[in-house]
Amino acid sequence: MNTELGKVAVLMGGNSAEREISLLSGQAILAALLRQGVDAVGIDTAERPVIEQLSEKHIDRVFIALHGRGGEDGTIQGLLDFMGLPYTGSGVLGSALAMDKYRSKQVWQGLGLPTPACTLINDSHLSIVIEQVGLPLMLKPVLEGSSVGMSKVSNVDELALAYEAASQFDCPVMAESYITGIEYTAAILGDLVLPLIRLETPREFYDYTAKYSDDAKTAYICPCSMPAAQEKALQDLALQAFLAVGAQGWGRVDFLCDKSLRPWLIEVNTVPGMTRDHSLVPMAAKVAGISFDDLVLRILNSLKNEK
Repeated sequence: MNTELGKVAVLMGGNSAEREISLLSGQAILAALLRQGVDAVGIDTAERPVIEQLSEKHIDRVFIALHGRGGEDGTIQGLLDFMGLPYTGSGVLGSALAMDKYRSKQVWQGLGLPTPACTLINDSHLSIVIEQVGLPLMLKPVLEGSSVGMSKVSNVDELALAYEAASQFDCPVMAESYITGIEYTAAILGDLVLPLIRLETPREFYDYTAKYSDDAKTAYICPCSMPAAQEKALQDLALQAFLAVGAQGWGRVDFLCDKSLRPWLIEVNTVPGMTRDHSLVPMAAKVAGISFDDLVLRILNSLKNEK
C-alpha cells in the first residue's frame, strides 16, 4: 500500500451535462490509483452532499474528475479550499475563468493572442449576429464542455434552431466566427506541453458524437506530422493561453490552424477527459512515453494547496 499520499478521493459524476463522461474518467483514474497501491475511493458528488462524504471517509487529498459545471468551474475548488483539502488541477480563479469561454477569449484578446471573433447573443438580437460575426459561425453555450449544445450555422435559416439548442443549458450563448482548418489539441502537464494531437473527423466539426461515439471515423494523429519548430511554436502558444487564464497543474488547450497555418485559440479545459479509450491527454502522454497509470500519479503528485 502506498501510504505517502494518504487517503485519496476521486470526485466524479456530478450533475452536469457531462456526467456520464465524468463517471468514465473517474472510474479509470480510480482503477489506476488502486493498481499502484494508493488508498483511493470514488465519490459521486450527486449521491449525497460532497462535504459529508469527504468528512466521513477522512480524505487527505482529492483528484477532481468532475467535468463541466460544479466540478470544472471553481465551485468544488472553493469548497475544497474551505475544507483545507489539497486537490488536483487549477484553483478557483483559473477554473472559473477557463470554464467561461467568452471571458477567457476576452483575456486572450487583451493579450493579443489569436482567437476567433465572438459576441454574446440572445433571442432579441439574433438578426444582427451575422453582421457582427459573419457566416459561417459557431453557436455554443458559454459554460458547457464536450461540445454540448454547439452548432455550426452556415446560413440565416439555421440560426434560430441553433440558438434553441444552445440556450437550453441555462447559461449565456456565444456566437463565434467559424474557422475553416485543422483542429489540434495540446495537453499540458505542469510546465510540460505534450505532443500535439491532430483531430480529423468527417463531421462538420469535432462534436460530441465525434468525440465519444464515432470510433471508426474519428482519427487522432499523434505525432501530428508537423515540422518540429512549428509544433514547438504552437506548444508555446498553448501554454501561454493556459497560463493567461490562471490555469495550472494540468489541462488541455484546443485550437485550430487555418489554411495559412495561422493558429486560433478556442478554449481551455481544466479537467479534461481521462477515459482510456477516447480521451486526448492520455493519448498524448502515451506518445511522450508516459503510461496511463504514471500520468494519473503525476497529476496527483502536483496537487494545488499541498500542505
